[in-house]
Amino acid sequence: MSLDLKAASNIATVLTEALPYIQRFSGKTIVVKYGGNAMTDETLKNSFARDIVLMKLVGMHPIVVHGGGPQIGSLLEKLGIKSDFVQGMRVTSSETMDVVEMVLGGLVNKEIVSLLNKNGGKAIGLTGKDGSFIRARKLKMSHQTPEMQEPEIIDIGHVGEVESIDPQIINMITNSDFIPVIAPIGTGEDGMSYNINADLVAGKLAQLVGAEKLLLLTNIAGVQDQQGEVLTGLSTEQVQDLIADGTIHGGMLPKVRCALDAVSSGVNSAQIIDGRVPHAVLLEIFTNKGVGTQISNRLAHVQ
Repeated sequence: MSLDLKAASNIATVLTEALPYIQRFSGKTIVVKYGGNAMTDETLKNSFARDIVLMKLVGMHPIVVHGGGPQIGSLLEKLGIKSDFVQGMRVTSSETMDVVEMVLGGLVNKEIVSLLNKNGGKAIGLTGKDGSFIRARKLKMSHQTPEMQEPEIIDIGHVGEVESIDPQIINMITNSDFIPVIAPIGTGEDGMSYNINADLVAGKLAQLVGAEKLLLLTNIAGVQDQQGEVLTGLSTEQVQDLIADGTIHGGMLPKVRCALDAVSSGVNSAQIIDGRVPHAVLLEIFTNKGVGTQISNRLAHVQ
């Protein structure tokens, strides 16, 4: 077989494998949390944009929710504003919140919109303040040591959690030719802006719109067992066992709990995928093997 014919044959094989997935997910909503290395590497940025545009072109309804921690940290450093963290959360003063809004709602959001548009899509950038569609409440954090009778309440400023999401704007956009790109900034009852963890916004949004899938891009290969092997398919019961025995711990815990909450609330499946792999989103959705860990209420081997 000549080189050209072999290449053509490989393309045909890929398209044939993808066809049942395209048929299954056409008309379905898929929420993608975009962050990590995939947001900073030029090759990965463009492969991500092409993935999302292709999803829309074959009849799916992708919704992108993005983070921007490294970009926020970089600008704060340039401005000489010190960053402090409590339990992994950035302490966000009014001054810092101005930078967060500038970076998330402006720089990062519009870059993603431009990338999608450049690759043939039609994207619209939003923050949760647009139409007040993400209502936030101040995140309350506490700290307690054995010698303390009561926990100490820690004020970390303009950091919030999702109180409610109004789906009206998102439904209007997803039912059109446009792709919504959402920065995780919400508005409180006090009119103040709050920075919200992008994983949490993506998870709550997936629940609200009845998404078929929630994809969480991360900087590792997926959930791993105690030998470091990636667990490709897990039921919710298996995940609970892995948390209980300490296999899932540290920085992976919030993502896994976000995925569990989504699946427990009606999202068909949640995937924690390796954003360092080119076209990770397409590989997860359109191939038999995928590139991460799927969590669902079904048997672990079912994709």
